[in-house]
Amino acid sequence: MARKKKTQRPARRAPHQWLLGGLGIALLLLIVGGLGWWLRSQNAAYAAFQAAVQRGQPALQRVESFPDEGRAHLEPGERATYRTDPPTSGPHSPEWVNPGFYTTEQPPERLVHSLEHGHIVIYYDDPGPEAIQTLRTWAGMFTGPWDGVVVVPKRGLGRAVILTAWTRMLRLEPFDPDAAAAFIDAFRGRGPEHPVR
Repeated sequence: MARKKKTQRPARRAPHQWLLGGLGIALLLLIVGGLGWWLRSQNAAYAAFQAAVQRGQPALQRVESFPDEGRAHLEPGERATYRTDPPTSGPHSPEWVNPGFYTTEQPPERLVHSLEHGHIVIYYDDPGPEAIQTLRTWAGMFTGPWDGVVVVPKRGLGRAVILTAWTRMLRLEPFDPDAAAAFIDAFRGRGPEHPVR
């Protein structure tokens, strides 16, 4: 008598495998949705910035220009004396301050090196919560190595905000986001070390 062959049934997935697969799909959808939301918010912030740039163009007539004080590198720890306060050019530290929003003061010698890179350095003290939020947003938008925004505190400014670029300065009291956006757009990425715009 011939033996009857057993047919193999396909292995059934254990319930925990189905659960893990479902969680993986849910996580993927969450990531994709979050990325889409983030991109939309970034585009909206950039569009708002560009609109402010257009409105702020007349303020560029108030930008002060200063003589170039040189680009010499100091020895580590060496201090410099600048003709402008805050400085807009001159001897500087071999180190720089990366783009971002800071809550502690940074050495002027490092900030001048940031200007040489093409960054905009913005000084604030107590301009109000709306101005702080705007400055935080811009510091997060412009983070390139040669065209970023550095926002740092400077005691004694009160409600004023001062924007600097290499040999350029704009004092705003009170803070005017349209004028500030126009300044950032006009001078960001145009430092003498490696201009990218």
